[in-house]
Amino acid sequence: MNPQAKTIAAKTIPAKTIPVKTVAVIEGQSSTLMQAALRAFVARWRATARIVGLLEEEHGLPNRACSAGRLQSLAGGQSFPIFQDLGEGSTACHLEGSGAVTASEAVRRDIAAGCDLVVLSKFGKLEAARDGLSPAFSAAIEAGVPVLTAVSPKFQDAWDRFAAPLYVGLPAEADALDAWWMAVRDLPPRHPAAGTLPVQQ
Repeated sequence: MNPQAKTIAAKTIPAKTIPVKTVAVIEGQSSTLMQAALRAFVARWRATARIVGLLEEEHGLPNRACSAGRLQSLAGGQSFPIFQDLGEGSTACHLEGSGAVTASEAVRRDIAAGCDLVVLSKFGKLEAARDGLSPAFSAAIEAGVPVLTAVSPKFQDAWDRFAAPLYVGLPAEADALDAWWMAVRDLPPRHPAAGTLPVQQ
């Protein structure tokens, strides 16, 4: 079957026959576009859903090669720096992981307090090394709470090792993200064990 035929066939499958996965990841887009899609999604749905998690904020420093900035809590509004200032004109990566660890612990507490959805800015360099927001990802999935995040092509393989086969990939498009959430929010509550991540070696 050629690619066009596969696309047409996929579109004709009744929606109810397609398994709904409670972890969704925006894939294959620039970081700027994916983060904008996450931010817009939260703005559309936070009035009707208990959303916790973290969104990226820019560091606001001029002439820096690294974009790592801050993580803003969706529950409490706190801002967690994830960079060290190496000075103007620096070309080195200034990502600093302790802030992400602190942010992750805050999200774990928010999950334990109760929520409908966890939005995490991305699975990136720190998470690929099982650091950063990894505990927040695991806590959400183990609690049976839906997760929405993003991953760049550079870390796609690491994400697959971490989360496959529990997730569905989505484009950075409002219609796709909203359709996923509307399907997931209507699912019956899951037993936490059903969403447990595979053990990593």
